Amino acid sequence: MRSNPCPKCQSTMTEGFVLTERHGMLALLSWSRGTPRKGWFGVRQGSGKPIEISTWRCQRCGFLENYARD
Repeated sequence: MRSNPCPKCQSTMTEGFVLTERHGMLALLSWSRGTPRKGWFGVRQGSGKPIEISTWRCQRCGFLENYARD
């Protein structure tokens, strides 16, 4: 696992991920292009394939920084 310096306090950041619950199961957060559109059963997916989000957390101050890389 790599580490980046925190943009807030310059301490070490560690890569991880954020979970959400969908239909009673845990899932990774993802990013979708465009604006959200409400549908009958919640929000419809944006255009294109969703990209999973990786999250970095500062070990000192707790700052979170998200990245959506292809």
